[in-house]
Amino acid sequence: MKRRKKPKASSRVRDRYPVERNGCYPYLVRFLEHFAARGYSPHTVQLRSDALRGFLRWLDERGITRPQDVTRPILERYRRHLYHHRKDNGEPLTFATQAQRLIPIRGFFKWLARENYILSNPASELELPRVHRRLPAHIFEPEEIERMMAHTLVHGELGVRDRALLETLYSSGIRRSELINLKLYDADLKNGSLRVRWGKGGKDRYVPLGARAIHWIARYLEEVRPAIVIEPDEGWLFLHEFGEAFSKNRLSDLVKKYLRAAGIDKPGAAHLFRHAMATHMLTNGADIRFIQAILGHAQLTTTEIYTHVSIAKLKEIHALTHPAERPRSPGTGTET
Repeated sequence: MKRRKKPKASSRVRDRYPVERNGCYPYLVRFLEHFAARGYSPHTVQLRSDALRGFLRWLDERGITRPQDVTRPILERYRRHLYHHRKDNGEPLTFATQAQRLIPIRGFFKWLARENYILSNPASELELPRVHRRLPAHIFEPEEIERMMAHTLVHGELGVRDRALLETLYSSGIRRSELINLKLYDADLKNGSLRVRWGKGGKDRYVPLGARAIHWIARYLEEVRPAIVIEPDEGWLFLHEFGEAFSKNRLSDLVKKYLRAAGIDKPGAAHLFRHAMATHMLTNGADIRFIQAILGHAQLTTTEIYTHVSIAKLKEIHALTHPAERPRSPGTGTET
């Protein structure tokens, strides 16, 4: 199998308002350095950077170039801007996304005030949107997962890689970012475990890996990876056909390809496997604290959301145990 050549990056300028020209930018650089020095993961630092660069771009469009000129009414305007903003598909930003973009701004101005770059903190009373904990809207059925797995067989050697990747997502329940960060030495196929480095909150953990996932990972490592790796080998476990680690978008596109092939009309991609693993294990009797450990949730309340998803099991138990559902003797109204 020949490795595909990576297409050249577009030379189109994406940023009409480069934030580097804004007077707030030097403060942003120092804040991010401070944030990284406190031990936060590169992924978290990047998320903070993206949110703050978007805010600086918004300020620049309005001629605001110094942090000293940012007031509470200006921050409230930005909060309303996020509320009314529409994505390319016409949908609004979720309240969770709005909060994720406002939280770094609060931290930024708190740091500016503490370092005496500004006299007072205009974001000290900035209210965040209320984020409601929602049930996962869509969960894979076991037969849907099997249909997706079967479709990998038509893609030859890359299908072996895809099968190994999908099996890993389903078996371990790891996040998209955790999968693309896996190194070769993180997969212990002999003992059936994965080491997840820099998980959410910068925490490492070990998760079990099932026999089926181990089989396909071993096939991929033996038959496919040597043909697509680019030397010097940086040691990423799963490689794109360009010979480099997957990006988040490429991984999502790959999963969506198999969703379409299997005729599954459910929004989402890699995270659906995480929901499916937790729900299916709970339905089959797994203790919720074990699932919490596998998923890497800091709080049990985060994992408990899956107890509300497994409605089929709840209905079965309800039918077997509720007094009104138990069979009665004909004509007597008494239980048999």
